[in-house]
Amino acid sequence: MCSAMYALSTLGGYVLTSVVLFKCPSLLHRRKKETFRSRHISHRGGAGENLENTMAAFKHAVELGTDMLELDCHMTKDGEVVVSHDKNLKRSTGVCANISELTYAELPPYLCKLDVSFQRECSCEGGDDKRIPLLREVFDAFPNTPVNIDIKVNNDTLIRKVSKLVTKYNREHLTNPRIPLLFSLQRVLFLVGLFYTGLLPFVPLREQFLEIPMPSIITKLKDPQTMTRRQRLMAWLADTLLMRKSLFNHLQARGIQVYVWVLNDEEDFKRAFDLGATGVMTDYPTKLKEFMERNCSS
Repeated sequence: MCSAMYALSTLGGYVLTSVVLFKCPSLLHRRKKETFRSRHISHRGGAGENLENTMAAFKHAVELGTDMLELDCHMTKDGEVVVSHDKNLKRSTGVCANISELTYAELPPYLCKLDVSFQRECSCEGGDDKRIPLLREVFDAFPNTPVNIDIKVNNDTLIRKVSKLVTKYNREHLTNPRIPLLFSLQRVLFLVGLFYTGLLPFVPLREQFLEIPMPSIITKLKDPQTMTRRQRLMAWLADTLLMRKSLFNHLQARGIQVYVWVLNDEEDFKRAFDLGATGVMTDYPTKLKEFMERNCSS
């Protein structure tokens, strides 16, 4: 009986302490300083309104007032850091070649029309700008705009080059390459484990940004008739585990921004902000801007 009472009191003390620290993390952790806060994030510059990852797309998004540009990087055969999503150019240019196999001068232009990856049966037709840009061109053109860099391949040379460019252009406070500031997939799983075991309030976190998908959007990207019961169950389970308002609020209280991607309709915009997401990443920056003007006071 005494052992059972001791175990119950210990468990009760742990649960109570966890709940208090979860609600008030500043009691244990110093809030991280935010150098910028992004609510409106343009995915690939706004791939639903201009050809993805082009200077035209980035310019359009910045002129709309986007808080952050999201883009993707690869390295050419001659060591240039270029802005492009795919390793292979077949989808975007029609030429079946890897970026790493071509010099920058040999890179073909984008096709006139590209599918929007996160909007089923939608495509975007571009204007005159079909050129694959250099990362340094983006830094030159938008010196004050935060940039979320997704380095698409595990290449130490590419990572070093991106880091050097960030330093060269004095963008350490504006640019978050996917090294070590964002949660990796393994760290996201670790975070979820901490959250559901009650350990999260006790553990220090080095990351400043949590960038996660909204799993429920998979039902909008695929034809529901082609999805198996298992796929639907997995999407529901992932969505239930990840999309937690209490988790988002706790992270924000610790100064960790939460970005949800890639959302392209008002229903999902509303859900993400209602859950407490700091920002939303979209292919349609105009649509998100209009939604925020109608619904978001800050």
